[in-house]
Amino acid sequence: MGHAMRIGIGLPTRVADARGDALLEWAVRADHGPFSSLAVTDRVVFDAQEPLVVLAAAVGVTDRIRLMTSILLAPTRETTLLARQAASIDALSGGRFTLGVAIGAREGDYEATGYSFRTRGRRLEEQLPLLRRIWAGEPITAGVGPIGPAPARPGGPEMLIGGYVPAVARRIAAWGDGFMAPGGGEPAAMLELWRAVQAAWAEAGRAGQPRWVSGSYYALGPTAEEDARSYIEASYGSNPALAERRLRGIPKTPTAVREVIRRGAEMGVDELILRPCSADLASLERLADLVG
Repeated sequence: MGHAMRIGIGLPTRVADARGDALLEWAVRADHGPFSSLAVTDRVVFDAQEPLVVLAAAVGVTDRIRLMTSILLAPTRETTLLARQAASIDALSGGRFTLGVAIGAREGDYEATGYSFRTRGRRLEEQLPLLRRIWAGEPITAGVGPIGPAPARPGGPEMLIGGYVPAVARRIAAWGDGFMAPGGGEPAAMLELWRAVQAAWAEAGRAGQPRWVSGSYYALGPTAEEDARSYIEASYGSNPALAERRLRGIPKTPTAVREVIRRGAEMGVDELILRPCSADLASLERLADLVG
């Protein structure tokens, strides 16, 4: 059996689901439940609440649970503002913020924000050291700085870097605190990438161990199949082959959810984020009962 793995839960931010009072109630119940983190996703060309705004609201109704982006499309954002927003959430939450960043795979998100899709990897590599400099209170160029606020965690909030390409291991070793694989991915490929992350970390002379956060959608209850299909069609409808593949991988029974948890723990994942296909609070309660 694998090690003790923590379980986080996603916050359903699709606008079709996401009334303000319902979202905050979800956050309150997650905070009182057995979950380690409350996670939000990021899309630009999509009808969903803005992730950092939602987490800022969640700060005010939670005391214990970590608040996480899984993941934020950093290259679609202006870096100094992103650094200030992340530091603010970290400071306001007393150091409970985890910033998960990656480059994403949808061209529209870049067209909509005026950044280049083609050079997004290079842009992320420019952003990461800049975020660290701003959080450390260092000037970003001669005579410009420091830029506040100071985060609660010295050196900035926990930053996990996601993606499925070899460059990810190098980025984590240089600038990150760990690896984030929000979609889970094929186990063999994930283990190979994770080993590359550990090797790059050791080679860079980093102390301790990187953290590994993985993820999966889930659907539970009498309408699980329908909830999963409707969520995946809304999210991946433009790519039917990918939508079908994603749908097949979603656990839709307590047994299937337990199997996803068991597999993650055996692989050595530190924390697994289960993202709901339904915004119904019963979906949160069913998972809480199963995990608790």
